[in-house]
Amino acid sequence: MNEPYVSVGVLSGKSIKFTLKGIYSTDDVAIVTGEQEATLSDSGIAIVWNGKNYTSIEFTPTSYDGDSFELEDVVIGVDFHWQRKERQQFRGSIRLIVSDGNLTAVNIVKVEDYLISVISSEMSSTSSLPFLRAHAVISRSWLLAQMRHRSTPRVDSFRRSDTEITRWWDHDDHNDFDVCADDHCQRYQGISRVKGSAAHEAVDDTCGMVLMFNGELCDARFSKCCGGVFEEFKSCWGDIHLPYLVAGRDTVNPVKYPDLTEENEAREWILSCPASFCNNNDEHILSQVLNNYDRERNDFYRWTEEITQEKIIRLLNERSGINVGEVIDLIPLQRGTSGRIIRLRIIGTEGEIVIGKELMIRRTLSESHLLSSAFVVDRHFKDGGNVPDSFILHGAGWGHGVGLCQIGAAVMGEKGYTFDEILRHYYPVASIVKLY
Repeated sequence: MNEPYVSVGVLSGKSIKFTLKGIYSTDDVAIVTGEQEATLSDSGIAIVWNGKNYTSIEFTPTSYDGDSFELEDVVIGVDFHWQRKERQQFRGSIRLIVSDGNLTAVNIVKVEDYLISVISSEMSSTSSLPFLRAHAVISRSWLLAQMRHRSTPRVDSFRRSDTEITRWWDHDDHNDFDVCADDHCQRYQGISRVKGSAAHEAVDDTCGMVLMFNGELCDARFSKCCGGVFEEFKSCWGDIHLPYLVAGRDTVNPVKYPDLTEENEAREWILSCPASFCNNNDEHILSQVLNNYDRERNDFYRWTEEITQEKIIRLLNERSGINVGEVIDLIPLQRGTSGRIIRLRIIGTEGEIVIGKELMIRRTLSESHLLSSAFVVDRHFKDGGNVPDSFILHGAGWGHGVGLCQIGAAVMGEKGYTFDEILRHYYPVASIVKLY
């Protein structure tokens, strides 16, 4: 197998401005360089560039290693609390397509170059090499698995009845490219984010290495902070069991963990602060995993969020189209192995509804995303009323908690664990295989 190329959706809009830093060409123009702008046609079905209409157009560099392009106003952290725009620089080709009433800029780049950017975008170059090597292997595994999944039938990830809404987000959301450049897939912020040699070294050291199970590529998920116990795949996405994405304790002995599917156990666990690899406030370690905008808050392992009655009514309506009147209670009906809520009953003065899975819950109860769905609820009543004036959410972890815990893995790297030991901790039955 030779190193493949990956197509990455980076930016969408009615117009896209980009700068070609080198000599590029298209199918009908031999030399293109400098500042460019493409716009969506008035009909909304064509790309207008250089006075001509195209259904799609690709700008290919003369020198893959020597040429690059810049995109303006790339949105990062979409719908998260750190959302902002950046100017970013990329290697490879830029393809413009029409998708969902917008232009979309797609970067065509070699997988290993993509991974160097991902490693640099997801974490700091000050991270330990074992941690970076482990992350290079799982990012490569996840990417190649997603690319293969594009040829498989789509899975129904949205179900709605009068009493329940179930939704999850996964690779099926992308039809026109392999992966997107934001947190929905993996952070990919081009070569402008690559600093120092650590990311290059980690990717080069593990070139072509992936995780496999029973001859298949592992869908190697990861999140910022598991909260002390790993979550199962099926709690967050499709209802399938993946033996390498299962419960485990984020400590030296991963097989001993509480049964957080039980409500009383989950409440006790979330309201405590047990020792774990990811229970760490060391600024040196956190700076390895968290970019500046990630560190605009520092309560990841355990956190508290207050939602007023007025705010929760608005959020339910705006985020998920739910109207149950004033909210009386939020009751977990089902939890996963990490204590993350999979199904949540929302009881109101004018009705009730159940929502899931974990990301649907996080999106519904926040203007961006709750840190995780591993939370317990305390209601606050004012002046002896029957309807709470606010809900206090006490939570654990950041993200879905499935697979590698980035903060925990960074701690393991600092403690001297090798990259393969880190991988065995988070993906206990997977094997490391070199594909190319």
